Amino acid sequence: MNVSFTEKQEKYIAAQLNSGDFQNASEVVRDALRLHEVYRHKVIEELRAEIAKGWDSPASTKSVSDILRDKQAAT
Repeated sequence: MNVSFTEKQEKYIAAQLNSGDFQNASEVVRDALRLHEVYRHKVIEELRAEIAKGWDSPASTKSVSDILRDKQAAT
């Protein structure tokens, strides 16, 4: 498998190697992928919880226009 990185990403990987925390670039990438998986799982679970809250909440009496007007007034 070939993977291309930006210059900024390559510098980050090199910095991680220079820190001594990783033996090679593959370890850095594997660690990043593990963290990405955890982060995505957390975000998806939080979104599901918010959706469930919305479904379980009583229906709003506000119209879309009311909601937009309130949002504009708040900014």
